[in-house]
Amino acid sequence: MTATTGGPSLPQERRVVTAIPGPKSRELQARRSAAVAAGVGSVLPVFTTRAGGGVVEDVDGNSLIDFGSGIAVTSVGNSAEAVVRRASAQLAAFTHSCFMVTPYEGYVEVCEKLAELTPGDHAKKSALFNSGAEAVENAVKIARAYTRRQAVVVFDHGYHGRTNLTMALTAKNMPYKHSFGPFAPEVYRVPVAYPYRWLTGPERCAEEASAQAIDMISKQIGAENVAAIVIEPLLGEGGFIEPAKGFLPRIAEFAQANGIVFVADEIQSGFCRTGQWFACEDEGIVPDLITTAKGIAGGLPLSAVTGRAEIMDAAHSGGLGGTYGGNPVACAAALGAIETMRELDLNAKARRIEEVMKPRLLELREKYEVIGDVRGRGAMLAIELVRPGSKEPAPDTTAALAKACHSEGLLVLTTGTYGNVMRFLPPLVIGEELLNEGLDILEGALSGL
Repeated sequence: MTATTGGPSLPQERRVVTAIPGPKSRELQARRSAAVAAGVGSVLPVFTTRAGGGVVEDVDGNSLIDFGSGIAVTSVGNSAEAVVRRASAQLAAFTHSCFMVTPYEGYVEVCEKLAELTPGDHAKKSALFNSGAEAVENAVKIARAYTRRQAVVVFDHGYHGRTNLTMALTAKNMPYKHSFGPFAPEVYRVPVAYPYRWLTGPERCAEEASAQAIDMISKQIGAENVAAIVIEPLLGEGGFIEPAKGFLPRIAEFAQANGIVFVADEIQSGFCRTGQWFACEDEGIVPDLITTAKGIAGGLPLSAVTGRAEIMDAAHSGGLGGTYGGNPVACAAALGAIETMRELDLNAKARRIEEVMKPRLLELREKYEVIGDVRGRGAMLAIELVRPGSKEPAPDTTAALAKACHSEGLLVLTTGTYGNVMRFLPPLVIGEELLNEGLDILEGALSGL
């Protein structure tokens, strides 16, 4: 091990020197079990010491290929130079003052960057928070204040967070909602255009799903009662579902025609992840509000709601905020992350990751009947696993595949309403050799199922 720190200088190699997890990780896991609440889970109980580029190194000296990015957070790579430089300078200056007490330039500059980067050329404003769930919850608050309506429409397979309101918005019961109710009222769920599982086929999916959704909103809720329609332009936790082309524009047009605030939840898909700054740009969607987090600050906790100035200004003074929202160190990190995204053209790198990975995933689908679907864009890709000869979800197979990958030093994540989707979220700075080596491991694991 030649590097003394993580970040870009970390050797970009897979290295498996112990069983995974190794003895030191197992010792720490015992301590964790005694001190950390059981409800806080982990995908893989290896304890990280350093990370950077496309690898994560654990306490036992294993170096794992990273196909997870901390769930799409470290898109610019762990400890990216500009993130560390800017955050370190801010740490030395001051760590906190609370923007609601004495403001600071970093918060304003992040909001200026968001106005510049998000879709649309209209006047925009932002408010900063700590987590994706906070951003979504505040988007709903803002939409309700603006419209003076209460109802919120969300979609099958959607995921929006773990707070009480965002649990209500989230579709999946286990592990996100189970035993935690009652949930916030005035939340309504409608179908999403899921091409692989649409009963009449993908070619009819967009038209039929949008018609069903709009009919349910009109008949069961009343469009005049809806404050906001909230949707992920590329669904994350629900299974990396890319809505059939045409679905999102129809829903957005319906929202606009009925005075409903259209909220694009880009918490997982934003900031170059899909090969564009934001996934909604793929079909030219200009949302009224857009929520961001995860990749925004290179690993530090920060989130935002950005939107039309007149909508953002609907909330009364003091109605938005929070003690840590827009923390100065996190804002500095965000400015460093955006600098990195621009300088390295991470949109192009995400598209290149798709060019490398997707053909190989499609080849694997042809070779292994257990892969029912390959989908996604940029560096937000997935395979859906099914029982051979059917579309019946295969969550046990998916878990076994992930375990086999982990044992060989490839960090992968599972997801999906049915627990049968393996998602791939490599850092956008990962090298192609690591990408291909990771795909080799995936193929070897598939062959051993």
